[in-house]
Amino acid sequence: QVQLVESGGGYVQAGGSLRLSCAASGRTFSNYAIGWFRQAPGEDREFVAANTRSGGSTIYADSVKGRFTISRDNAKNTVYLQMNSLKPEDTAVYHCAARYYSTSLTIARGYDYWGQGTQVTVSS
Repeated sequence: QVQLVESGGGYVQAGGSLRLSCAASGRTFSNYAIGWFRQAPGEDREFVAANTRSGGSTIYADSVKGRFTISRDNAKNTVYLQMNSLKPEDTAVYHCAARYYSTSLTIARGYDYWGQGTQVTVSS
């Protein structure tokens, strides 16, 4: 089992920044690829960003490329999502998720463990 807890969400004006954290406990964190997904009310869960076990390879949704940065600190069992130049359409609940294999990282159903999520609200 891997337990994931997100933090860092909040309310910010358009153009602002937030940094989300995903703290993991349980099994060896470095054995898992980590992804961030978001879900707005009435919408499907959407892939945001992911990185591989070592953090050496990352992938981003086109909608956040150039604005968001995913990173991980395996010594701290934590993954971060730095979000800059936020837009109202970034408003959603953000979830981190873990999966053992570093393949198909954009597909939500492939992840084994999920956090409860943290709310991000961007005002115009």
